[in-house]
Amino acid sequence: MDRLLHRLTKSKKSKSQEVIRKRFFQGTVIAISMAIVPYLFSLYESVPDTAVWDTFLFTYESKQWENVQLLVWIFTGKAIPLLLLLFWFFTCRHWWYHAILVPIIMYAIQIFSLFNEDQAKYDEYQFLYMLPVMAIIIPSIYLIRAKAFNKINNADKTMEELEEEFMIKPKTIWGKVKQYF
Repeated sequence: MDRLLHRLTKSKKSKSQEVIRKRFFQGTVIAISMAIVPYLFSLYESVPDTAVWDTFLFTYESKQWENVQLLVWIFTGKAIPLLLLLFWFFTCRHWWYHAILVPIIMYAIQIFSLFNEDQAKYDEYQFLYMLPVMAIIIPSIYLIRAKAFNKINNADKTMEELEEEFMIKPKTIWGKVKQYF
């Protein structure tokens, strides 16, 4: 009996250590990624100040912008906030974290339109593209908020307890992605 108990406790300890190592690794990757963000802002300086950028991997010709360095500068100005918003979205533990999807989609549309060479006017119709997304996200957040305040008025729960109740806690990043599709 003692051996069985010893094996069970040993197995629980090894699993908890495995979970701790996994979370430590994930936290380290996120921390390093966030620490290199200031260096990513200066990435455009390594791109040539010409209309054609020729590397051993690809050749890019900037038609509308006429300068690849300007294109990369605008791209980093959009991609860095998008990266930080994605970090915030996947690590946020509040009930309102779905509201972060609005700026994420806004930056994604801007990046898409940046590389769409046929579009003559930059950032002109992004509100129209975001309207369906906002039509779903904003009312759903309002309904969650209304439900929370209804429960506050009918019960003696604190706001923190209600946030815990409304939280959706997938175990992995892939689980968080899967809950949307």
